Amino acid sequence: MNLFLEPTPLPDVLLVRHEVFRDARGFFMEVYRRDLFGPLGLPAEFVQLNHSRSSRGVLRGLHFQWEPPMGKLMRVTAGRAFLVAVDLRKGSPSLGRWFGREHAADDPVQLWAPAGFARGFAVLSEEAEIQYLCTGTYNATGESGIRWDDPEIGIAWPLADPLVSDRDRRAQTLAAWLARPEADRFRFPEEPPA
Repeated sequence: MNLFLEPTPLPDVLLVRHEVFRDARGFFMEVYRRDLFGPLGLPAEFVQLNHSRSSRGVLRGLHFQWEPPMGKLMRVTAGRAFLVAVDLRKGSPSLGRWFGREHAADDPVQLWAPAGFARGFAVLSEEAEIQYLCTGTYNATGESGIRWDDPEIGIAWPLADPLVSDRDRRAQTLAAWLARPEADRFRFPEEPPA
């Protein structure tokens, strides 16, 4: 299997392209291979796989988890969606910057964003399914979110009037998150909290 990593404007956020074998029956691709991921600097081990299905216009995010720290390898397995990562790492030259890209099931490119990044997505097709491998197990007391429309971040979502959950609508701003003591868990370069 061939695996190709493509940098993005955000340090440590990568596009992961896999060799895809296609014929008249469909396609086959290896989504994850421990022996290949580690040597390329990707996590060699994931502990949770999440699967989300949403309708057109749904926007989920921006979510992150600090305890345990959670990186996510996201891919669209049905439909089309705009996947986003936002840098939350104190001391990072790209703190508060975002990267977003349209992903589609028929172009199976994955988006890797390590712990210290908030992630979200917006559905562009009638329905979309997003799956993401996680480096940490979910912990409701160690996770949070940033407002999807925080003007300090300024994400150019490709939706005029997205359908957002009450929880995501009430999420804190980036400035409010950075004022919390938990924000010290994400530092650039990665260093243990003081």
